[in-house]
Formats: sequence, C-alpha cells, structure tokens
Amino acid sequence: MSSIGTLYTIDRQDYGKRLKAIAAFAGLALEVPSGFVLGETNKTPEYLAKFQHGKIPALETADGFKLFETQAIARYLASLAPNSKLQGSDLKDAALVDQWVAFTDSELNAPGRVVFQLVNGALAPYTKPIHTAFLDRVERSLGTLEKHLTSNTFLVTERITLADITLASVVQRQLTYLIDAPLRAKYPNVIRHFETVVNQPSLIAVFGPTEYVEKAKQFTPPPKEKKEAKPAAAPAPKAEKKPKVKEEEDDDLDLVPKEEPKEKNPLDLLPKSNFNLEDWKRAYSNKETRGPGGAIEWFYENYDSEGFSVWRVDFKYNNELTQTFMSSNQIGGFFNRLEASRKYLFGSVGVLGQTNDSIITGVLIGRGQDIKPVVDVAPDWESYEYKKLDLSNADDKAYFEAALAWDLEIDGKKWVDGKNFK
Repeated sequence: MSSIGTLYTIDRQDYGKRLKAIAAFAGLALEVPSGFVLGETNKTPEYLAKFQHGKIPALETADGFKLFETQAIARYLASLAPNSKLQGSDLKDAALVDQWVAFTDSELNAPGRVVFQLVNGALAPYTKPIHTAFLDRVERSLGTLEKHLTSNTFLVTERITLADITLASVVQRQLTYLIDAPLRAKYPNVIRHFETVVNQPSLIAVFGPTEYVEKAKQFTPPPKEKKEAKPAAAPAPKAEKKPKVKEEEDDDLDLVPKEEPKEKNPLDLLPKSNFNLEDWKRAYSNKETRGPGGAIEWFYENYDSEGFSVWRVDFKYNNELTQTFMSSNQIGGFFNRLEASRKYLFGSVGVLGQTNDSIITGVLIGRGQDIKPVVDVAPDWESYEYKKLDLSNADDKAYFEAALAWDLEIDGKKWVDGKNFK
C-alpha cells in the first residue's frame, strides 16, 4: 500500500494519535517522520514555508496538498476512503458526525485540558473555584454522552465514525489524569464505548495500552522558599508563636481539595477470616490452575467457607452480544467498575461461543455470604445473575474449577476469551 502523504506529529500528541487512528481504520498508509522535535522542527524555515503558523499535526499529501488543524485533516482523510463510512452514509449522518466531533472537542476536551494545566501548575495562580468549574463542565459533558450511549452502541450510526474515534482519543487522555475510578463507575457506557473503539483490530496498535488513573490528579503547591532570619541583638524572650511561613503553607494547602473521611465498609465489620484473598490471587497468578500443587489445590486447602462465598455469574442479555472481542471488552468494563471492591473480590469470567452466538459467564469469590454488597459498587451489577455455588456439590465444583481453568464449556459453547479480577 503506497503512502498518501506525511503526517507531522509527535508520539505523545493525542491529536496526532486521533489522525493515525482514522487513517488506520480507513485503510490509508501515512508516513510519520521520526526525529520531529516540538519547538524546534516546527520552527525551521523549511517547516514554516509549508505551514506558516508552525502547528502540528499537519498533513502534506503525496501530490503536495498541505493542511493543518485536526478536524480538517480528519475529514479529508475520511473523504479518501468513502467505503469506510467514517462520515456516515448521507448528509444527515455527516452533520451528526460533525456535531459530536465539535461537542467532544469543545465541551469535553477543552475544559479537560484546562484542568490538566491547572493540576500540573501550568496555569498560575492555581485557584480551586476555576478547577471545580472546569471539572463540572467535564462531568456535564460525560453525562450527556452517557445518556446518549445508553441506547446507542456508537455516537451516530451502527458503525464507527470520525465522532467515535475523536471521543476515544479524548477519553484515553483524560483517563490518565481526570477520569478516575469513581467517575468510571458513574459513566459506564462512556467507558464501554471507549474500550470498544480502542480494541478494534485495526486500532489496537495505534491507541496502545491505556493507563487508568485510580484517583484524579490534584494540584500540589510547590514548597515555599524559606527566608534566612536576620541576626537580632539580644532578643527578648517571647511567647511561643506559630511561624508565619507555616501559616502561609497551611493557607496554600487549603487550595488542595481535602478528602472526605471514608465511611467504614460493612464488609470490614465481618468476623476475621483465615482465608487471605490476596494470597489466593498470588497463588492463582503464579501456579498452574489444575494439577498437583496447583492453584485449585491451594484454594481447597485454604478456603474459609464461612468468611467467603463462591458465586456463578451470568450476563442476562446474551442475545444482545455480537463480536466475541466486544463481549470480552464488556467483561473488562464490568471489572473496571468493580474497582472499589478489589480487596473483597476475585473473578474469573469468560466469553463462550462464537460471533453472534455467545454467552458471558464465570465465577466470583466474594467476602461474606451475600454477593450484593460486594458487586453493587458497579452501576451495571444488576445486568448479571448471581447463584451461590455449593462446592460440596459435584456439578457446582466442576463448574467452579472449569471457570478458573478457562476450559468451561456449556451447551457446546467453548471458552474463547476471558478476564480475571484480581
């Protein structure tokens, strides 16, 4: 495949990643020159002769056509591959694609970038009200997207468009510093959409791995410089006084939002158990699942059936499942939303079957005798059915072991993919 031209960008630029993803999805080859140094290469006479404002990303096609501004380049790339339907199938689709692209960049991306600059000290002086105001804008936009994606797989059509790739590129960046575990739990459909897009076969290599921040980054004031005390002649005794520098430091610390005291989790009030869930997770990770000395043997030797319980979990809406990789992404999204229960839960859940004929099922090991307090931290926990397993029952025991070993088979449907929560 011959290259259509050269895209000037740098690896860490999310706008450049967005354009590379669009090209990859459309089946277009782009050259991305190595050694581009932001602040140097784009200030050379050669670069400015092509792009007078010195911006990146910028595109130079094989026939000498030059273009800058991300949205303009995105639409041009999409137009080169009309069969990709990246701009939809008609003028109404194209208008909706433009709507969601503009919304994503102006209502989600722009305020998110202000938050990024604030918490990293790039906007001075830092003020908490401004930080809060722009966080509220981000959350309002996520709420709009969440509502729309509750009843839509993608933003416009039943296929990926420019709008979906645009949103995924912005969400991926915000996941690294802003969209933390509590926000991910609040907006599960936004996360589901993101994971669906970035795990498309043609896009995995472009988007690469995503770093999910557990707690949103906050501004940390720089340390105050201490002034040298001037020598004083025979100071008179004084009552002890709090140093002014310390007061200033305390005032600065008030700018950083303080964590509210956490309520005690009822699961922490259960009688102490001699079964260490973290030890089990390590055993499962480091040992062969079956066989002598394996993880299953370790489990039976250490399990406390009074302090913990074992559950079968089944997705209620298997008839809605299509691609098996998308079903696997759904499991990953469910597990992400269970983050608050990590210390109380282990899971092994998989996809069984094939495209358009699959099920999601598996097992959970949870603290206590009721699984609801463990899983209801996930907004979509009721999309699954839970059945307590009796490990003294041969069928339940066999199901449990097969789900752990990823060789479970139900009604001719074999295990094709799975994920662990550990």
